[in-house]
Amino acid sequence: MSAHSKRRYNVLSAAFVSKATAPGHYHDGHGLILRVTRAGTKQWVQRLRIRGKRRELGLGGYPLVTLAMAREAALANRRAVHAGGDPLAEKRRAHGVPTFTEAARKVFELRRDGWRNAKHAGQWITTLEQFVFPRIGARGVDEITTEDVIAVLSPIWHSKPTTAKRVRQRIGAVLTWAVAQGLRPDNPADAVKAVLQKPNGAGGNAHRALPYIEVADAIAAVRASSADTNTKLAFEFAVLTAARAGEVRLATWQEIDLQGRVWTVPASRMKAGREHRVPLSGRAVEVLGEAQALRSKRGDLVFRGRRGAMADSAIVHMLRRVGINATAHGFRASFRVWAQECTNIPREVCEAALAHTNPNKAEAAYARSDLFEKRRDLMERWALYLSPAPADVVSLDARRGAVR
Repeated sequence: MSAHSKRRYNVLSAAFVSKATAPGHYHDGHGLILRVTRAGTKQWVQRLRIRGKRRELGLGGYPLVTLAMAREAALANRRAVHAGGDPLAEKRRAHGVPTFTEAARKVFELRRDGWRNAKHAGQWITTLEQFVFPRIGARGVDEITTEDVIAVLSPIWHSKPTTAKRVRQRIGAVLTWAVAQGLRPDNPADAVKAVLQKPNGAGGNAHRALPYIEVADAIAAVRASSADTNTKLAFEFAVLTAARAGEVRLATWQEIDLQGRVWTVPASRMKAGREHRVPLSGRAVEVLGEAQALRSKRGDLVFRGRRGAMADSAIVHMLRRVGINATAHGFRASFRVWAQECTNIPREVCEAALAHTNPNKAEAAYARSDLFEKRRDLMERWALYLSPAPADVVSLDARRGAVR
């Protein structure tokens, strides 16, 4: 590793920024990242931890915002957070964007005269006060994402299905108002049903999912824990590949092609009953390397339990002990929302990455490709998104190689 790649801050150069075309996230320091999209556009974003929560701020696009300007803004934001401030809140105030709570109360007043039943009117705002405002009420109405809505609804989606449905509708009404006011381009509440399973009545078991912005922290917490090493590696591999826990738990070395960076899951272990090829990102290959170092002469399992095959509940119990309020399956939803919110990858590619079948039989009959190369690009970008803070990650040269 060169001296340049070891530097914690000011990793990028103006020349690199101007020439960068490979899609990916390029870290500079102080949480500053150059995000290059497949379309070739370049955006500056900054990841910060504000009052204990990981946030992402948009700093503008290149070349309108130069590297020097982005660094200056990033450093100012870091200083503001260190002093107890909130750059996101300051940005909202500067642009006159209301918080979700402010917008909701405004929508409530606009609708108040249209309700014939005072009880229904009271319930409309009361449910938002109880379930929504504590989680996202202080966020700008322009910053609410699908993952935010899912985080609100997941705890009640199955235990209180009727309430959850009404809360989703009311969140949607507020965000529809925001769209009409030109404060945002879309309504993220519309996409929630595609991610959350259909409510199955009280007492059901939801696949609890973390907001995608918290997944990197979850991986870091698992890595730092005292859990069984094989279980930790199996969890990270499952997140990186967006695979089902059962597919990972019973994976064998015969299914892995390290040179070609492909994992071929046989039809017998797939929910749809069809063989599934999984492209392996650079980090996924590294995880397999760590697993290979632990490989036992007994059997061919990639991730072994203490007495053979890993138990169904091993990852779930580990997440619970580490304090992560999500299921192993829930990280597939985190991945899907990230792909929808943060990439311009076509929907069919994202669905293929999850090994979902096309419900349209006529369309599926003509869609013979498994979109493998496009999925390889998607999974590499997911791995880069989950990479640790700049001080802990591989060199910039390694990052460039990973996305080419």
